[in-house]
Amino acid sequence: MEKLLQQSSKSSMWSHFQKTTETEVQCKLCEAKLAYHKSTTTMHSHMRAKHPCESGGPSSQQQSIASFATRRRTCDDRRAEQTASLISKTIAKDMLPISFVEGEGFQSLMAFVEPEFSVPSRKTITTRLEKLFDDKTSELRTQLTNVEKVSTDSWTALTTESYVTITCHYIQSWKIQSAVLQTKAMPERHTAENIANVLSTATDHWGIRGKVIACVHDNASNMIRANTEHVEWDSQPCFAHSLQLAINDGFKLQHINNVVTSASRLVSHFHHSTTATQALKQKQQLQHLPEHKLIQYCRTRWNSIYDMFQRLLEQRWAISAVLSDRAFTKLSDARTLELTDNNWSVMEELMHVLHSLKHATTALCGESGVSISMVYPVTATLISKHLKENEGESPKVSQFKRSVSASLERRLAQTDVCSAGKVAYIASFLDPRHKHLRFTSDDVKVAVQAKVSDLLSSRPEPEVVEAVAVEPEETELRAKKPRSDAASVSAIAALFGEDYYKEDTTDIESELNRYCQDKCPSPQIDPMDWWKTNENKYPQLAKLASAYLCVPATSVPSERVFSTAGLIVNRLRSRLHPVHVDIEKSWIYIRFRSGGCWGVGAVWRQLLSNIRILMISTPRLSNSTFALNAHPYSEASSAQLHLLKNMYCTLS
Repeated sequence: MEKLLQQSSKSSMWSHFQKTTETEVQCKLCEAKLAYHKSTTTMHSHMRAKHPCESGGPSSQQQSIASFATRRRTCDDRRAEQTASLISKTIAKDMLPISFVEGEGFQSLMAFVEPEFSVPSRKTITTRLEKLFDDKTSELRTQLTNVEKVSTDSWTALTTESYVTITCHYIQSWKIQSAVLQTKAMPERHTAENIANVLSTATDHWGIRGKVIACVHDNASNMIRANTEHVEWDSQPCFAHSLQLAINDGFKLQHINNVVTSASRLVSHFHHSTTATQALKQKQQLQHLPEHKLIQYCRTRWNSIYDMFQRLLEQRWAISAVLSDRAFTKLSDARTLELTDNNWSVMEELMHVLHSLKHATTALCGESGVSISMVYPVTATLISKHLKENEGESPKVSQFKRSVSASLERRLAQTDVCSAGKVAYIASFLDPRHKHLRFTSDDVKVAVQAKVSDLLSSRPEPEVVEAVAVEPEETELRAKKPRSDAASVSAIAALFGEDYYKEDTTDIESELNRYCQDKCPSPQIDPMDWWKTNENKYPQLAKLASAYLCVPATSVPSERVFSTAGLIVNRLRSRLHPVHVDIEKSWIYIRFRSGGCWGVGAVWRQLLSNIRILMISTPRLSNSTFALNAHPYSEASSAQLHLLKNMYCTLS
């Protein structure tokens, strides 16, 4: 026995195992018991699987990181091409300047990682990006055959060059999708004629002439004229921009404007004084308040007055403590900065109104959900419920509500029959949640239904596709092979006649009546899911819904593209050519829509197959009075649900 143990101890495994019986060993590390048959093979397997770091076998043969990185390997043509392609995509994906490849640090990194690889020059990388962009552009142009709507916007770069971006919105498998078509420089004056010419040229370039239905734009006079006098598509004002103009009409009231000015002056004091900022932090800690910074009102940022009021009310007593402490605030400054009790009262009362208005803006700024169908329902809800004067509220708040309500009615609440053909009305009817059009008059309801009936009747008839016989092994649903005799087929056609296969024209009216008579679904449902389920039940209306419900209610989708403008045309790349700006914009959009994954070819193929909708949105071209804010989709969804619940309580 002792002789057997001495022989066994020669293996290094016995430093980790001990014998319990003649046929069993136990691991000293995890106390696992293994079968032993006078061989250490099982022990080696256990150590490699459970304790690789403790195993003295394979790990001792592994190469170190330094030896692996410095070992010499051949960089053949295939590997060099892949490396150059990845460098080009990295520059586009991470929004790096093309001169990045000439940087000393990058050159040193590549010399260490791939010594035999010759880093491409800036000109070579530019050529690669241009070629890749041209390939995707050609692929996109061939697929834009079923597009019907377009979305555009513009911005001004640091180099004072104005750009116009065209985005595409469509429904694919009952999910709203988007794509950027182009970003082009517009050096001409921003007159209505020039803007219309840019849009028309774009439709010709992409082969979508005659397929554009609507243009969403702001209330600038040149944009209104361009989309009403010089083009053939419908003009749809940006809901968010119209709403903000109405809200600003309320803030123009003298007593409301005084409150905003006083609040803004107070916030500016804390933003410009480090002493006051530190004192505010101390008071917040003493009063157990959230250590939040005050928010300043910005004229070009929507809902910023609401955010400023909300933060001031949250930190009211901490602010008062700082202003009353002479160690931090002079008496003269405190008298100037302190808000009166009346100002605090007006801010508190306005918060309820501004909260609803912010929900309306947020709900309709989403890009992933249906929004155009909610323009008129939301407007009617705001006017009839949230902007309705209440007993006991201050005269200042009542006057603010009247001013905003009157401005909204003038800008959006169109109740005449002539407006029944607008995209927003048709989309509301095609949204099963709003199809009864409770928010408008009976005359408009009848006119909208008549317009939808005309659209269904004027749609081109589907092409007749000849039946093709399928072999038995290609399907399991057919019990008997069809006859392929031409004479028999002709005899059947002659027997029934051509009229037998034609659809009855009354089917459209029947489908429309059934749709109207069906009960409205819950406001919480997603209209895309509803149409996906009922597509076969209402086939004609489903086609029309796919052509209208993807239109955004606002021009925020285009503005989201421009939110990256500062990352592209910055001071490090102020010489970037407009053609290359177009390339960079397209790459960034692919990056954002693909969730950070590259997959360029797959993204474009998925993005543009079976496109149904194209929409044009054009906010103010440069130095806009109101800059659009991008909101998270999750926030838009909750706000949209909140508005729908309130709306149905009001209108039902």
